[in-house]
Amino acid sequence: MTISAKDVAQLREETGAGMMNAKNALEEAGGDMSKAKEILRAKGQAKAAKRAGRSTSEGLVYSYIHATGKLGVLLELQCETDFVARNEQFKELGRQIAMHVAASDPRFVDVASVSADALENTRREYEEEASASGKPADVVAKIVEGKMEKWMGEVVLMKQPFVMDEDKTIETLLNEAIATMSENIRVTRFARFNIEGDMSVCEAAAVPVGIDE
Repeated sequence: MTISAKDVAQLREETGAGMMNAKNALEEAGGDMSKAKEILRAKGQAKAAKRAGRSTSEGLVYSYIHATGKLGVLLELQCETDFVARNEQFKELGRQIAMHVAASDPRFVDVASVSADALENTRREYEEEASASGKPADVVAKIVEGKMEKWMGEVVLMKQPFVMDEDKTIETLLNEAIATMSENIRVTRFARFNIEGDMSVCEAAAVPVGIDE
């Protein structure tokens, strides 16, 4: 089927994909915009996985101050090269994630950085609640796992629904950026300051650094 330039332009605007990637996704989806987005997201995840081990020694620090002046965020976003760090799309990504942190108040950057104490205490709490229901052990186990997954989605930045588009997580947002900019991109740490609460500082878990082909 013939894919119109208008549809390609719309898909590019909504996803940030390159022209050929957008056109190919629309062709593969038979012109269905929603399916094309899913195709791009799936391919973005594959590209992100391939680049996950690459060194991220460049990047920028972003700040966001709420209009009240009582809430602020500093966020470090890393990439592979200074060329991408100076890219407007990369800068916008940093601004958006900093705003998201201000709004959603995550406790951890990624799953690997969740502390052992937080995991143990939360799981114990859910196990006690589920066991009190008197349900069989296998049902209790499933309930606990479901609650743990939901909890991760609330406290881990990478698992949180993006405040500007709740159909995608922050992890999906990063994967799409990785696919578009062809570099590994990581949120390595952030600090959230609240004049009415405590300051929270979160760092990503250490990961092996290496260049894959």
